[in-house]
Amino acid sequence: MPRLLVVHHSPTESVRAIADAALRGARTAEPEGVEVVERTALAAGIEDVLAADAYLLGTTANFGYISGALKHFFDSTYEATREATSARPFSYWIHGGYDTTGAERAMTSITTGYGMRLAADPLVFTGSVTDGHLAAAEELGANLAWCLLL
Repeated sequence: MPRLLVVHHSPTESVRAIADAALRGARTAEPEGVEVVERTALAAGIEDVLAADAYLLGTTANFGYISGALKHFFDSTYEATREATSARPFSYWIHGGYDTTGAERAMTSITTGYGMRLAADPLVFTGSVTDGHLAAAEELGANLAWCLLL
């Protein structure tokens, strides 16, 4: 059964709502045979990465960069997993208060280093989290999970 690993840093209620929406969408594929595994960025490890067939990554944009927690996840898994992740599908969401440019650049650079393949358009936005953003997060989760069944 294909496995989607959802790794996120969701320190606030509004960002947790984004994660929950993405997970809700991803879980629409569970009855069809996709296992969805959720890990916080500080809890996810090498075994989680190696056991997954695709990745959905979520972070806040902090001081123009991805969260320290997600950066720690990448730093602690890169050497042991970069060859295994080559060409595996992924996508992400980034929520920022004012600017996400540096966080987007970091996400692109890091996932390129892993050799991952962007399989669904990411969700990137600033400001308040709206119902529209939550719907887009749910669609993102569903799209990534369902791509594992194609």
